[in-house]
Amino acid sequence: MCELLALSTSEPAQLTFSLHTLASRGSAQGGVHDGWGVAFYQGVDVALFREPRAAGDSALVRYLETEGPSTTLGISHIRHATLGTVQFVNTQPFMRELGGHTHVFAHNGTLVNFQTSPTMALAAYSPVGQTDSEHAFCALLARLHTLWAGASSPPPLEARMALLVAFAADMRALGPANFLYSDGDTLFAHGHRRIHADGEPAEPPGLWLLERVCMSAAPPPAHQDGVAIEADAEEHDALLIASVALTDEAWRPLAEGELVAVRQGKLLARHGGV
Repeated sequence: MCELLALSTSEPAQLTFSLHTLASRGSAQGGVHDGWGVAFYQGVDVALFREPRAAGDSALVRYLETEGPSTTLGISHIRHATLGTVQFVNTQPFMRELGGHTHVFAHNGTLVNFQTSPTMALAAYSPVGQTDSEHAFCALLARLHTLWAGASSPPPLEARMALLVAFAADMRALGPANFLYSDGDTLFAHGHRRIHADGEPAEPPGLWLLERVCMSAAPPPAHQDGVAIEADAEEHDALLIASVALTDEAWRPLAEGELVAVRQGKLLARHGGV
């Protein structure tokens, strides 16, 4: 099963140990060894690191744990290949420019009949690799194009949410559709179903969410093995989204079909769920 992780903070911070935990889930010994990637937003641009190999065995992952750039928005993905060969071109997250912003997308799940589905029409956007996830990203960009065309600033959040709600519903009709997407202004996360490692049928939740107010002088929460957030500010908001709850804190499961919008460590909007 692929693993997703996103971090949004009010002040620049480092993913550090979050990346380590995600990497441990992508070790060759754990059976997930087909690639990893992490995108660190730097303003409207992105520092993107990817490798088509086991993250748990990567010297680059170990380097990023201590030397990775600070960011207010990071998106990570560990790949378990189901469609597309194991190579760089099929390694997530995927990144494209639209409207002068860098857009990043990572997907967990397998879509069927995506190449012929009218809901996944590509228009002017073409995948570079062979995965269903990149195809879905290009289909999303095709829908977003009109919304972003000629925009001097990000379109209204309500318009972006409405478009993503419709897109997510179309994805769910084709298969498990957990995804993280950002346009550099807002992080969007959609929870659906998780396929179990033993091959059992997919069932929710597909994503979990955790909100924190971090104090530099406060001790870290218990069992904070993978989500230490290092920031210069004495107090900052942080919100994490992951495929599984990574600590014993109060993670909230996203309901099946729930879409959330996040900015600077705060939940802005949500659609679906309770």
